[in-house]
Amino acid sequence: MSLSKHISADELLRKHQERYKLHSGRPGTSGRSMHVASPYINRYTAWEPIPKYNLPANGVDSKSAYQIIHDDLDLDGKPNLNLASFVSTFVEDEALRLTNENITKNLADSDEYPALMDIHSRCISILGSIWHALPSEKPIGSATTGSSEAILLGGLAMKRRWQEKRKAEGKDTSNPNIIMGANAQVALEKFARYFEVEARLIPVSEKSNHCLDASKVRDYVDENTIGIFVILGSTYTGHYEPVAKISEILDKYEAETGIDIPIHVDGASGGFIAPFCHPNTVWDFRLKRVHSINTSGHKYGLVAAGLGWIIWRSEAYLPKHLIFELKYLGGVEQSFTLNFSRPGYQLIQQYYNFIHLGQAGYSRIQRNSLSNARLLSNVLESTGYFTCLSEIHRRKGLHKYVPSITDDSDDPENYNAGIPVVAWRLSDAFKKNYPHVKQSSISTMLRVKGYIIPNYPLPLDEADVEILRVVVRESMSADLLEQLCEDIVIVTETLIASDPIDMAALAHPLRQIQEKSHFGRAAASLGSLSEHGSTSDLPKTTKHEHGQYKGVC
Repeated sequence: MSLSKHISADELLRKHQERYKLHSGRPGTSGRSMHVASPYINRYTAWEPIPKYNLPANGVDSKSAYQIIHDDLDLDGKPNLNLASFVSTFVEDEALRLTNENITKNLADSDEYPALMDIHSRCISILGSIWHALPSEKPIGSATTGSSEAILLGGLAMKRRWQEKRKAEGKDTSNPNIIMGANAQVALEKFARYFEVEARLIPVSEKSNHCLDASKVRDYVDENTIGIFVILGSTYTGHYEPVAKISEILDKYEAETGIDIPIHVDGASGGFIAPFCHPNTVWDFRLKRVHSINTSGHKYGLVAAGLGWIIWRSEAYLPKHLIFELKYLGGVEQSFTLNFSRPGYQLIQQYYNFIHLGQAGYSRIQRNSLSNARLLSNVLESTGYFTCLSEIHRRKGLHKYVPSITDDSDDPENYNAGIPVVAWRLSDAFKKNYPHVKQSSISTMLRVKGYIIPNYPLPLDEADVEILRVVVRESMSADLLEQLCEDIVIVTETLIASDPIDMAALAHPLRQIQEKSHFGRAAASLGSLSEHGSTSDLPKTTKHEHGQYKGVC
């Protein structure tokens, strides 16, 4: 085998840039000034690299700076084709106008922006009403930067109430625990780690719809349990976890032991779906054991990224010592958040949606998303190539694909409840007939077409099962849905017809040259990512750590 040397593209580029500057001078100059109004005529277009890790001594004009960054961002995927994300990617023109008019307003400056704070209070009241909060109980809530912050706040309130009760009873407070399903989104586990609470993860299974298994709750709770996180819309398969059933189990547990365990509902997505599509599903403040609920305004609340909400059913469930009174901005402000200064325009977008859409508008949009998700699910299963793990397309009570049973009803209540998520895998028959086709290759080839559709393992006990997942949002049009269905089938049939050796190369595209260059090793690691679903072993350049110093987000 011949020897090969590593070729550094960066080193070659720098070498030739220096040579170009020495022998040619600055391009486009010949002893006289140039007055050409083009954002591409600046020192960064050819003979100097764009500033990346150090502040340049001198800047460029605003148009050139804009064009440089604009062109850099062309390498990003298209938000509307990012079918992995729950985050809303569409904002109406009028909402954008309101955003531009208020983009510099700081939500922390309540005394300076009283109208903005009024909008905050109105949004809390509107959310409380659609979640059946009772005015007599004096609900209280706050906007947050997203559901992650809201979950941390909800968990912290449960922990402090548990500690206060235990201290009043003269009992130990050193070993709190929190219950959640193994399918829990990372923010729930972050709460446990950051606030020193033992996370007790209940294993999930096909029988439990890959969600928290209510039948195992009694095995995990005890006197040190501060509460249970219950998810209204699993990020894996979209199922609602059985809030009412878990509440009933905890009622019986309290009757037998005297131990009162509250529920926090993570309604990041479902909090804006269930009220409009599944009104008969009881999950909210109609259940006395539900003390707090969070949701994401920037998901199915249809707001741009950066807005979450949390509401407690009563002031009694938010310990007063967690609330800060701030007096140095000109007035007195009560605050319970993990941050301070933040933009206020997302609240304005949320209120705009509330008064513009109303119940009827939200209902139409969310039902349309569910309808599109059902259509995609039915198309996938009818090919015979795939099996859906999500079940919003199946008649209520059915939990497997039955070709002879169809239902053209558009009422979500006639189907299994869930959020507009389609999760699927290769069918057992397909894997038997075409063992050379790897499911991760479907995700890879769809990425070439511009779609971002993840392929990843289910949690813990089901980690040997990988799924593909599409989040159906408001912005998925009928045309896009039709094209997506066609492209999934075309990609799959292309893989079927491909040579098994080619498939091995696709699964590990640059494995053969991984010992020759840094870039090869990075690509080989990316290949292993598709198999194991982890980024922990990726080399530096594949985890967006491109700078001189490490960044974590």
